Amino acid sequence: MTAAVAYAAAPAAAVPCPETPRASTGARPRTGGGLRVRVPLRLVVGAQYRDAALSVYIKIAALAVRPEGCTAKVSVLAEYLGLSKSVAERGLKDLANPDEVDGLVEVVTTRRTLRGGRGQSAHRVVRTAAEDEHFVWVPVRAADALTPRLLRLYALIAYAEARNVPLSVGDLGGMLYHHTGKKAGQHLGDRQAARLLEELGSTGWITVHARQGLQGRHAYETHRHPVHSVVQAPAAAPDIHDGSGADDHAGSLASREDQQTDRPVTSGGCGGIRRRRDAGSSAQGHGEKRSNSSGGTYRGPGLQLSPRVWQVLEPVRPELPSISPYVLRRIGQEIGRQLSAGVGMERLTARLTARYSRLTAHAPATENARRGDVGRWILGAGLPRHGCRLDSCESGTTWSTGERCHLCANIAEGERLAALAAEQLLAAAPRPEPPAPVRPPTTWLPMPPPPDPGPEPPGPAEREQLRAAATPETVRQALAEHGAPTAIRLYGRALVLPHLTDPEHDGGTTA
Repeated sequence: MTAAVAYAAAPAAAVPCPETPRASTGARPRTGGGLRVRVPLRLVVGAQYRDAALSVYIKIAALAVRPEGCTAKVSVLAEYLGLSKSVAERGLKDLANPDEVDGLVEVVTTRRTLRGGRGQSAHRVVRTAAEDEHFVWVPVRAADALTPRLLRLYALIAYAEARNVPLSVGDLGGMLYHHTGKKAGQHLGDRQAARLLEELGSTGWITVHARQGLQGRHAYETHRHPVHSVVQAPAAAPDIHDGSGADDHAGSLASREDQQTDRPVTSGGCGGIRRRRDAGSSAQGHGEKRSNSSGGTYRGPGLQLSPRVWQVLEPVRPELPSISPYVLRRIGQEIGRQLSAGVGMERLTARLTARYSRLTAHAPATENARRGDVGRWILGAGLPRHGCRLDSCESGTTWSTGERCHLCANIAEGERLAALAAEQLLAAAPRPEPPAPVRPPTTWLPMPPPPDPGPEPPGPAEREQLRAAATPETVRQALAEHGAPTAIRLYGRALVLPHLTDPEHDGGTTA
């Protein structure tokens, strides 16, 4: 049962909303994670709303906590959220216009003008929610820190966690949509949902408990603040808490008319788009140097690998300093791909440990080769799965039970029987007598004509037609006239083999 199905099927009385005049009514004190905003679930699961609409709604609802409501301009809202002004305007357009599904307007906008005719920033408040309307609590800090798509994914997981609804990657991929391009309106799918989950987990806003949910699903736990610090880019702003304060100390009166503001101040003045993603941070001391087009040396940011990747690479940690950053990045991408596909860290670590131990067992003979190309050995031999087409097969053994894989056992038995049948066929086939030695003639004599090589071998199409029309009489006739090798080339082993062991045929040849 997915979160969207639960939202549609749950009774109205399951999630009561006794007080919903405006966002300030449900505001929580700034303790244990900061201000939270109650977001209508229709904004989270509705395909008619862009991802940016959710971020803009949360920021407007947080600023509307003040008695005078939200008076921030669109450019100011974009600065808070780290978005461009055009993206913020498109998200606000979805909220301010009547919804195409039920005609609701989520954000009520009132234009304002001073007595002298000079315009002011618009006044905005959020719609009053119905008492039986489903909703989800989202921290304002999440809207400031996460991209719109990751914020929507966070809200989906938070609602499912509050309602105790089990989730799968497919469920989440079916509730996220493309909003631009040729795939506009289509679901993202499992692969992109898994990538977004991994990215959201790296930010610390959720914790993924692998295979600890219902029927082997992953269990997801949301947090009101990141559980670990995320390194910001050099151009990023300092921590400004929620960006929307409920008291006088952290106030966020975000408009040009309001003098108190917590917008980030840079060397070039207020404003600018805040970088949302860090360009990379140093991890384990692996740096990179790249040359740009002008010939200078670019000392880029250090290589960053997640803790899960380092845990998988623990068996080969002594070899890592000799691997180039490019190859090490490819190794990290391959490990991340397998982890996203459902392969656990324990299985990857055990696989790498076993193969590396076999490699180091012959260290005196392979020391130079192993040291020179260990990175490519990890990519080509250490990490790939060996086994049959079953995902549970690990080098011929079922990973969950430790028993031999039944499919690999069947394949090996079939190969053994085929080899045994071939040996029996070769043993039963008559062996030609060695030719008599040719004595040189005392006088010149004409050479005898060469022996008849038999019929010309047919082509593939003719061979198929010949075998389709073959009868036991024609096969026995070919055996008597041309011998077993030629008959096998014409009709195949399956048709000729029964006649080689036929007593009637044996009697005919001996006579």
